[in-house]
Amino acid sequence: MAREFTSIGVVGLGTMGAGIVEVFARNGLDVIAVEISEGALERGRATLTRSTDRAVAKGKLAAADRDALLSRVTFAVGLEALHSVDLVIEAVPEHLDLKQRIFGALDRICKPEAIMATNTSSLSVTEISVATSRPHQVIGVHFFNPAPVMKLVEVVRTVVTAPEVVADVEALCARLGKVDVTINDRAGFIANALLFGYLNHAVGMYEARYATREDIDAAMKLGCGLPMGPLALMDLIGLDTAYEILDTMYRRGGRDRRHAPAPLIKQMVTAGLLGRKSGRGFYTYERPGSPVVVPDDQTPAPAEPAAGDGARVIAKIGVIGSGAMATGVIEVFARAGYEVVSVTRGAEKSARVREAVETSLDKAVVRGKLDEGDREAALGRVTWTAALDQLADVDLVVEAVVEELSVKKALFASLDEICKPGVVLATTTSSLPVIDVAMATRRPADVVGLHFFDPAPVMPLVEIVRTIRTSPETTATARAVCAALGKTAVVCGDRSGFVVNALLFPYLNDAVKMLEASYSTADDIDHAMKLGCGYPVGPFELLDAVGLDVSLTIQRGLYLELREPGFAPAPLLEHLVTAGYLGRKSGRGFRDHTGR
Repeated sequence: MAREFTSIGVVGLGTMGAGIVEVFARNGLDVIAVEISEGALERGRATLTRSTDRAVAKGKLAAADRDALLSRVTFAVGLEALHSVDLVIEAVPEHLDLKQRIFGALDRICKPEAIMATNTSSLSVTEISVATSRPHQVIGVHFFNPAPVMKLVEVVRTVVTAPEVVADVEALCARLGKVDVTINDRAGFIANALLFGYLNHAVGMYEARYATREDIDAAMKLGCGLPMGPLALMDLIGLDTAYEILDTMYRRGGRDRRHAPAPLIKQMVTAGLLGRKSGRGFYTYERPGSPVVVPDDQTPAPAEPAAGDGARVIAKIGVIGSGAMATGVIEVFARAGYEVVSVTRGAEKSARVREAVETSLDKAVVRGKLDEGDREAALGRVTWTAALDQLADVDLVVEAVVEELSVKKALFASLDEICKPGVVLATTTSSLPVIDVAMATRRPADVVGLHFFDPAPVMPLVEIVRTIRTSPETTATARAVCAALGKTAVVCGDRSGFVVNALLFPYLNDAVKMLEASYSTADDIDHAMKLGCGYPVGPFELLDAVGLDVSLTIQRGLYLELREPGFAPAPLLEHLVTAGYLGRKSGRGFRDHTGR
């Protein structure tokens, strides 16, 4: 039977420590909150008061409950106040020597049966525990920020943590209304090990001037449904904190270059650009600690060059293809008021495309997103044909055929002969080099990537992919078209994965490697990323939905182009694909979908 905790000690009352105090006090536990000085103690008290006052103002906490909560908290200077607590949680800055000193002192002060926990997000719990004479009673209890809101707690056991200590802490997490995942002591645990590789990659992408900060953040929010873009999230976490986590993971996690902090992070930390806490990081804020971003012309890395003002007039669109992407693109342009020529290979495919567009428009009417008149008008703007020469008078051609380079190159060579001068030729490829397609024509300056996301009528994002030969006028035209479609456009260079896939799929691959190493289960990893990071779906849920074969193809492309060892596809992913475990479409992937 799990032990009953009646008093809790919390050491360190920064944002995280004050949040942990609130979590315990909300759940009826007496808390002794400790800081190093009276000034730090008052700042911690103010943080707790502000948080509970906000909860009352939002109707999430009754005023009487707030007063009761605050009455359960005793504030004290010095660790000696913790001599009688049942459990103490340390939440001081991420410096191993500091934490070891604190645990050495707690070992002398706390009663023999007290459990000692660290809220570290990246340091070795084992190295912290050996500063005491009772490492079997030391455990990691990693809350996520903001602690009163985030449901996840990572419970980190060392090789000597007593099983009853683990069980007691798991029961306590349940009492607090938290979801715990219990794991071994490894650099970054689950959430940070997956999150910070992705964040570091995004910083490197920005540092290389591949895309602007706004476009990188918009791409991941709109393309993946994430609550925040990676650079805005870095500002929220704090660049100094992010640097320490990455550096620790690099040194303790096998020196994977994906965790070697991007040079720009260290430069910004040295310059005092720490994010929201300092008032400036990747973005500039209204004041230190404020979430309000203000216009800022002085960014740490140069922004994207101006695309030019020479956007061409686009009135008539050609769409080539018969798959889901082609039908979605046809619908998007037709609903936006463009005249559309749909080209397929044969009358039968043309009829299927028309039926698919009509079905999608019917669903939009049923859902109240389109009225019957607009549906008829959209259909009336589309011409259905099997003849490429019907594209002779269009202003923009969007190719959405199979992802095979030879097919696309042959098609663009034909378009070069058919289309009038000045026509923008766009490919919807998500994985092939746009420049290879462009060089199949005699007009590479007019070729651009327009990567829509499936389903195109719903997803708000389009990646505009410019090659080294794409003209500023072509890029400007693509921007203007996306704006007319009501889409958010992000502009990037012609590199494998563009923005979204280049950041998303290495993260998914890292999750597969974590599972392959038997560090955790697919369910716990999914829980960690959804509950700890606010992701809409976990990595294994997403892999099964996307298709393991698709994921493997994209990951191979990234690895072959970038030659980054950390991007090598996980062997488990390759084995599952070879065995025919492709995800939902095959009925089996990381989970069994045959009964669903």
